[in-house]
Amino acid sequence: MARRKNHNRKKRPIAVTVIAAAIVALFFIRLYQVVEPLVRQQVFQVGFAGPLFEGWRLTDLGRALLSSVTYFVLSVAGIVVLVGFLRLRRWSWVLLMSWTGLSLVITLVNYIYSQPNYAVMASNVIIAFALNMTEVQRIFGIRSDENVPSL
Repeated sequence: MARRKNHNRKKRPIAVTVIAAAIVALFFIRLYQVVEPLVRQQVFQVGFAGPLFEGWRLTDLGRALLSSVTYFVLSVAGIVVLVGFLRLRRWSWVLLMSWTGLSLVITLVNYIYSQPNYAVMASNVIIAFALNMTEVQRIFGIRSDENVPSL
């Protein structure tokens, strides 16, 4: 027996797909940022040869490990947000907007200090513009002015 399509389901705007693609791109960038410091410190060849701390300060190996763990947590959080976003959950829109704003501030500070990451910056700008589209805000329940036509 053929299944009926549910016509009451919310139709996902193309901007949601664009945002999801940008989140996936950020996921791969973050995965690179997980592995790169460990490769630079030759952790995969030598292992953790050396201390992580010298007194109260992190060594280069300690900073590399901390950086990798941080980016790994961000990668996993990005996947959780992506799943919620594709399920059109309101919390995912709010979390993604907050995360994008904070990430834009951090990338701008890095840009000022001559450490720009243009791929992350571009992805965040795309996400920020797409999240502010009227149809995206409506489908997530952020905006409720349904009588006003979208541009």
